Amino acid sequence: MKAVMMPEYNVLELREIPVPEYGPDEVLVRIRATGICGSDVHGLDGSTGRRIPPLVMGHEASGTIEAVGVNVAGYLPGDHVTFDSTIYCGTCRACRNGDVNFCENRQVLGVACDEYSRQGTFAEFAALPSHILYKIPLGLSFAEAAMIEPLSVAVHAVSITPVALADTALVIGAGVIGLMTLQVLLHAGCSRVIVVDIDPRRLKKAEQMGAWRTVDSRHADPEDAISRMNGSKGADVSFDAVGLADTVRSSINALRRGGTATIIGNLTPEVGLPLQMVVSRQLRIQGSNASSGEYPACIRMMESGQIDVKSLISRVAPLEEADRWFRELASGGGDLWKVILDPTGGSV
Repeated sequence: MKAVMMPEYNVLELREIPVPEYGPDEVLVRIRATGICGSDVHGLDGSTGRRIPPLVMGHEASGTIEAVGVNVAGYLPGDHVTFDSTIYCGTCRACRNGDVNFCENRQVLGVACDEYSRQGTFAEFAALPSHILYKIPLGLSFAEAAMIEPLSVAVHAVSITPVALADTALVIGAGVIGLMTLQVLLHAGCSRVIVVDIDPRRLKKAEQMGAWRTVDSRHADPEDAISRMNGSKGADVSFDAVGLADTVRSSINALRRGGTATIIGNLTPEVGLPLQMVVSRQLRIQGSNASSGEYPACIRMMESGQIDVKSLISRVAPLEEADRWFRELASGGGDLWKVILDPTGGSV
């Protein structure tokens, strides 16, 4: 089968590799659409330590079932499916408690680190345990279904945050995850969502998707701007979809007393903490890790049109063009949001 291999850092090659074998509890999925995630782009140069070559990356995907293992029930060849990017065991204590993102035997598709290496979806086929699969409605295209994984990240972040009706929320970073978080917050009842970024095009997109206000942090201090917008009270909740020292600090500083900062992005392994402010304002700071059972809700929201993912799909391209689009995204992406690779070369 064709696959986009990273044989070494900063190199992507289209190669022929064997079709993966599938076990009795697994299915073989023909990949029809697979998104290039920001974590893949950042992983290409080795800076994250989560994409150790040789590796086939990719974890946002959808496709059709090609074959099923002898123990698999509920799925048949031809079914349209998507799947969790986290491969969890289902039997450890965390899984039994419903926290599959904390699985003690957790692996992530398209990730290779010191603990494991799991080939991903930048390929024609993937072998997957059947318990991480979800059927997708025929009304959703494969490209849209590949967006369920990043949407689940946003839905999980909002679901673990104490969001109340009429809250003022802050979202830092207007990339795909940030814009999805904006939409989920509006769906959850936040009356005012403020979005911060350094790119005017991204801020314009946030406005089109319903942001109450936007702040260009190149020209305005986010904390001061939010204080002026919200009557010196600060935001009730904040979401950092970037994960740099400056953005984490802004997500904390912009909160009202008793507010909550949820950190989704993690570009910087370590950041400083304004401890006195956290203590004196009794702030809550929490991380948000992947997703944990939110796929069905995401599918329902997309199917009903409550969440717009179509306008975030900028390009659908064949696997042969993977290197080109990785470079485009790494250079800033121009007007790109999500680039979807189609291993079949057909329409998705």
